Amino acid sequence: MATPAAADAVPGFAELPLREELLDALARLGYEEPTPIQREAIPHVIERRDLLGQAATGTGKTAAFALPILQRMVEQGEQREGSAPMALVLVPTRELAVQVCEAVHRYGRDVGVRVLPVYGGQPIGRQIRSLERGVDVVVATPGRALDHMNRGTLALDELAMTVLDEADEMFDMGFAEDIETIMEEIPEGCQTVLFSATMPPRIERMASGNLTDPVRIQIARETSAAGEAPLVRQSAYVVPRAHKPAAIGRLLDVESPTATIVFCRTREEVDQLSEVLNGRGHRSEALHGGMSQEQRDRTLGRLRAGTIDLVVATDVAARGLDIEHLSHVVNYNVPSAPDSYVHRIGRVGRAGREGVAITLVEPREHRMLKAIRRATDYTITVQKLPTIADIRARRLELTTAALRESLLDDEAEDDREHFRVVVETLADEFDVMEVALAAVKLAHEASGGSVDEEEEIPEVSIKPEQKDKGRKQRDNGKRGQRSEGGEQRGGRESTGGMTRLFIGAGRGAKVRPQDLVGAITGESELRGRDIGHIEIAERFSLVEVPAASADEVISALKNTTIKGRKAPVRRDAKESAK
Repeated sequence: MATPAAADAVPGFAELPLREELLDALARLGYEEPTPIQREAIPHVIERRDLLGQAATGTGKTAAFALPILQRMVEQGEQREGSAPMALVLVPTRELAVQVCEAVHRYGRDVGVRVLPVYGGQPIGRQIRSLERGVDVVVATPGRALDHMNRGTLALDELAMTVLDEADEMFDMGFAEDIETIMEEIPEGCQTVLFSATMPPRIERMASGNLTDPVRIQIARETSAAGEAPLVRQSAYVVPRAHKPAAIGRLLDVESPTATIVFCRTREEVDQLSEVLNGRGHRSEALHGGMSQEQRDRTLGRLRAGTIDLVVATDVAARGLDIEHLSHVVNYNVPSAPDSYVHRIGRVGRAGREGVAITLVEPREHRMLKAIRRATDYTITVQKLPTIADIRARRLELTTAALRESLLDDEAEDDREHFRVVVETLADEFDVMEVALAAVKLAHEASGGSVDEEEEIPEVSIKPEQKDKGRKQRDNGKRGQRSEGGEQRGGRESTGGMTRLFIGAGRGAKVRPQDLVGAITGESELRGRDIGHIEIAERFSLVEVPAASADEVISALKNTTIKGRKAPVRRDAKESAK
């Protein structure tokens, strides 16, 4: 039974059966309302029902299981010093493991939660010592969780809840067998929660064998009316999380908007981004539900009057907003649902006016972007971020336009006469063209046109889904086929654009194809579908990876372990000789 909500708790979350300390944490973090998956799932999970949830990446699934885990921990009593974990969360990648741990820690700071990320590439001794001291929640990749179980350092006998997050992604990465092995060790009566963006038959089969009378939740993709956004140019840019503020700055420089709203998910994110953008020279103001109505009205008044041209806001604060001269909308994150995307871009392109909608996409949010495309039938073009050279060219264009406007302004001609003596004096000593170049340079720098201190933003892209042969191999789990050369996945010959890597571990070390796929995808930016032919011999393995990513994979695997030990990794000698 939840305790009464705190006075300053977020209204939307206060309607859920959450304890006061958790509502306080959400209010402090600036969450304004639950996403659809959170609203639907949290009550059932708190009631200790098994749950099978289908929702895309970026829809808020982490809070949907993290908050009930914390609530259950509190209800079970004081911190369990030295005890085994009461919750295990399985995730596909180390990045997601860290993100989930950070979220659990933020939500559970007031209840003293002990949460530990467990993944390959990190010294296992450090993880063992943390497990020995006792933790409440373990967030692990399947391979490393199984490794600890085999060592006897991860005990599951006190588990009250098991969560499988991004289940289809884990299956794509070759973790199906590891997951089944782990689930066989889960104690009877342990609550199981599974989230997946898609529900292929293999996920359904696994769920039917491990979940008891589960509640099924599917966050439907909402469709929008035809022609709802005909005048909005919609673009997406794939940007690493750390570089998003810089990316917004560049896009604002290139687009030169009349007025812009940047949408964020939480109040905290709004305040942080607004401060960062101001520090980068873009005058912005925050707009969210944590502000008084008077403060919000004042900010909107300045935006309407043109006193400010950049507002960072949450969805709740910007509902019903209609600014006539608003030209751009920026999604700082991929919206949690298609209807949220439709609502946001509806702020521009109204009453026959043209507008621009820009979405910043983190690499792992690509499936949510695809879901929005399918649900809305909008054309959202993925583009490359402007480079430093592009910014220089754009700022030179603005300087040129300003000078041309000044030269064509008859009223400004008299003002220019005051400077004629300066030009004539300098022309006696220097070439007139050199004088003009120096003057333009000063004008350009004075207008903020210099980009000498800026750094390039790393280029990342959304990898296209491979179809036909590659997809069939992945879905049918053909990673373990054998031939005279050893275990194989795919064809025998090297395919175009691929490079073969030598890994000094094979059947003798009990290495399986899924171990290699899991290690590569867990430690690099590659996905399971990007990996080609795998051949496992007695003492070594050969793995095909995209040639452009070979060095990244070699570097990543040198810092991790495969089946609990480090293995030499290099380009295959035959590849190096080509």
